[in-house]
Amino acid sequence: MVIAQPLAPQTRSLKIAWEKLPEDFRLPDDPVDNINQPVLAAALTDSLNQAGLIADTSFTMTNYGICATVNEQTVVKAPDWAFVAKITVHRKEIERSYTPHLEGDVPTIVMEFLSETVGEEYSSKPTYPPGKWFYYEAVLQVPYYAIFEPTSGDLELYRLQEDGHYSIQIMEENGLYWIESMQLFLGVWQGERENRTGYWLRWWDAQGNLLLWGIERVQQEAQRVERLRAQLRAAGIEPEE
Repeated sequence: MVIAQPLAPQTRSLKIAWEKLPEDFRLPDDPVDNINQPVLAAALTDSLNQAGLIADTSFTMTNYGICATVNEQTVVKAPDWAFVAKITVHRKEIERSYTPHLEGDVPTIVMEFLSETVGEEYSSKPTYPPGKWFYYEAVLQVPYYAIFEPTSGDLELYRLQEDGHYSIQIMEENGLYWIESMQLFLGVWQGERENRTGYWLRWWDAQGNLLLWGIERVQQEAQRVERLRAQLRAAGIEPEE
């Protein structure tokens, strides 16, 4: 067990500890209520992997329980996607759940993809079981919280302030949101992947270059090869197959 760090003003009435999830704790097995959730999450991880930005000690999670003990009661919330910069245990030790401070860093960012059952993503309910907003803001103190509506493409990004509360982050001039600790921009992109045409959350580097998915890198390379073959033919040289 790890005792919590000094609490922000709004959490001083809470007793927070970081303990490993009890083996007999039954995790919720509710089905995913948003068919877009898995592909949206996979796309976020894919481009980070392709750019070499997920270290061996980094960890991304999708619908995966993040634990804390609040007033001696175990709380588990599963964001639709989250990024942890560094874990301090072997990956086998976090197969069921993840406990910040005990097993690694607090997630840099958590994301929720809105479905037809909108509600808990904005819930600041402090009593057990706490709402997701309260849990991410007051208990975990996650630096960035993103709420994305896949149908409309609306994205809200909140950043944790020194007073311990989330404040909405203003979009940059390039139409993207800067994630300081990741040195990346987050934004909305419209297009197709895995037979889904619509809005996606995507990453851009500090220079504003889009981080490509694996399939896009393959397509880009194929186009490069085809341009080279065309140049060779124009020069009277028939390229080998």
